[in-house]
Amino acid sequence: MRRFIYNIKTIFGIRPKECLRVCGEEMKNPFSLDNAWISVRDGVIENFGSMATEYPLGESWDDTTDAEGGLLMPAFCDSHTHLVYAGHREQEWVDKIRGLSYEEVARRGGGILNSADLLHQTSEDTLFAQAMERVEEIKAKGTGCVEIKSGYGLNTADELKMLRVVRRISETAPLKVVSTFLGAHAVARAYQGRQAEYVDMLINEMLPEVGKEKLADYVDVFCDKGFFTPEEMDRILDAAAKYGMRPKVHVDELAAGRGLQVAIDHKALSVDHLESMPESDIPLLKSSDTMPTALPGTSFFSNMPYAKGRSMIDHGLPLALASDYNPGSTPSGDMKFVMSLACMKMGLLPEEALNATTINGAYAMGLGDDYGSITIGRKAYLILTDPVPSLAYLPYAYTTDCIRELILGE
Repeated sequence: MRRFIYNIKTIFGIRPKECLRVCGEEMKNPFSLDNAWISVRDGVIENFGSMATEYPLGESWDDTTDAEGGLLMPAFCDSHTHLVYAGHREQEWVDKIRGLSYEEVARRGGGILNSADLLHQTSEDTLFAQAMERVEEIKAKGTGCVEIKSGYGLNTADELKMLRVVRRISETAPLKVVSTFLGAHAVARAYQGRQAEYVDMLINEMLPEVGKEKLADYVDVFCDKGFFTPEEMDRILDAAAKYGMRPKVHVDELAAGRGLQVAIDHKALSVDHLESMPESDIPLLKSSDTMPTALPGTSFFSNMPYAKGRSMIDHGLPLALASDYNPGSTPSGDMKFVMSLACMKMGLLPEEALNATTINGAYAMGLGDDYGSITIGRKAYLILTDPVPSLAYLPYAYTTDCIRELILGE
């Protein structure tokens, strides 16, 4: 199958094969080509070039598309979601409007434990059906690659149920899916007041079962005030390493702590949230290969501070952006809106936001060899927009649907 798309106003995100992420000043570069065409063979980017020079329109194609001046860029790579869950938590949102904090909602039995109760009562087939509706939702908004976490089971059977649903999604949906085991999302109700015992159970019972079925690519821990300690995370990451699960962890969301250092010591692929990370910790990241990942949708919905994305980039770091799609603090997987928030609330330029939601997002999922950029030989996971004035128009027109087509290896 060969496809040819021509009359593209601008292709964004062009990278050489050896480029897996962009950092610092480089993030301002859109890596673009104006007045362009692209060819795809069997779902892989075959070639691209300028309409101003000779282009292969006369060749034999199975499909040709006139872009009519639309933009072409990599599909969004959303490296942090919790989109497998049961039911919704809008009443907690109302409680927060009334002034309750995240921690107060959790102490009243809400939050993650509420989702765990709902998930326990929901069959795997129903859970899968609900999750696939959300998959279709994010696909319609331009997401081509997505990470999905467990973490609403909090016992072995329900964590396995969640991860089996993630596997079914990866086998059913056209999106590229990676899975993360997040048994350390909260302490289960049955273990309240016995956190150390819960951690022991997670290490000795949950992890071996997840590893035996090869259900998770990565491991996560919610290491933060009121949740899991750096010492507990250290034990969990050590145990997960035996099953080949590299860390992608929650740190510094509610309060700054030592979790960032522990994550880096374990060569975490990404550290996510960082709303409370002090600027003094930026050098820790600069000396590592770990991708800092900001979740501006969480800050917006939960009325929290935003991660210091502008400062991280100015200090030469890379930055990824993800949605954190979940029922409690971010019930949205709209990555175009994530770009908008990053520009309006974190001070990123549109080009930086695009790089953070594509190539750096792919890196934060370990997918940079095949996704996240316009590179000959990489997967053709692409967004073709309607004719729009510029790249900046996408985050500027934050509620406007500009996507003409999402191409997923076609």
